[in-house]
Amino acid sequence: MVMSHISLPDMELGNQTVLSNFILLGFSASKDIQPFLFLAFLTVYLMSIVCNLLIIGVAYWDQKLHGPMYFFICIFSFLEICYTSVTMPRLLIDLLSNDKIIPIQFCVVQFYFLFVFGSTENFLLSSMAYDRYVAICNPLRYNSIMTHRACVFLVLGSWTGGFLAPLMPLIFLSMSFFCGSSIIDHFYCDFSPLIHHFCIDDGINMIETVFFLLACFVILGNFVFISTSYGLVISVIAKIPSPRGRMKTLSTCGSHLTVVLLFYGSIIFMYVRSDQSTPTQVDKPMNVNKVMAVFNTVVTPLLNPLIYCLRNKEVKEALRKVMNTRRSRIDGIAYYSKSIRL
Repeated sequence: MVMSHISLPDMELGNQTVLSNFILLGFSASKDIQPFLFLAFLTVYLMSIVCNLLIIGVAYWDQKLHGPMYFFICIFSFLEICYTSVTMPRLLIDLLSNDKIIPIQFCVVQFYFLFVFGSTENFLLSSMAYDRYVAICNPLRYNSIMTHRACVFLVLGSWTGGFLAPLMPLIFLSMSFFCGSSIIDHFYCDFSPLIHHFCIDDGINMIETVFFLLACFVILGNFVFISTSYGLVISVIAKIPSPRGRMKTLSTCGSHLTVVLLFYGSIIFMYVRSDQSTPTQVDKPMNVNKVMAVFNTVVTPLLNPLIYCLRNKEVKEALRKVMNTRRSRIDGIAYYSKSIRL
């Protein structure tokens, strides 16, 4: 879908030079600090992958975690791995290299898949909120409503919505020529800096408006749905006479609610703002955007599996079983090896 002209050398369009590459400025740090940033980001990235894979592995291994909620959690963990992997490898390469050039074709592809996985997470979080709503507000029909087929349907719907949501901005970017400065003051290809490199200014406001409305539909639409679901859940929990019963019921959705607050706290600030970008961005807002982007694409994918582990008793028990089983196997192997020597 990306036009072939972006892989060609720079050419002329009227009085402007059409760009074939961008330069990701990344973080304004000295060369002495960049190796430390590399180690820090690499550590967080690897920990994020390991923690999310651990969640998936534990949920697969323990039969008690084969319910709908943990099925959604596994898909969400897989999405987090994909989401952070769109930006982190490129960021790590740029921190060790002086060549920060990125072809426009790769830039557009990076933008698309970043928003594919981000949009899919939005829809999946809504599916998880619906699961908690049915479990608490309609517990007698939970097993008949949240069947395996229904869960698969919700996941496939989330993926479909994720791939379709950024399709229109992708078409705009794929059919556009880019001019002006080749520098992008970011560590990945975001929509806002890309559109202000268009060779033709006509229509930029319309494209910005379309993207803003799309972001409102995907982000705020799902956020409102989740908020409504938890409003109904809280109204049911409030009617439980026992304080212990209320806390026990609330704990079943505490992890998901915490993840929702972390997730939407950053993306609403980044994308649901009418003044998110101007043709000549000043340093301070751009730096704030980069900090929020780091939190959204680097820190949150690490925090989410930790939240599910620390706040969920069933996951902690499953992890304890896995560790005990592994320890028993190691002790057995050691005992067998010792007996052979004797």
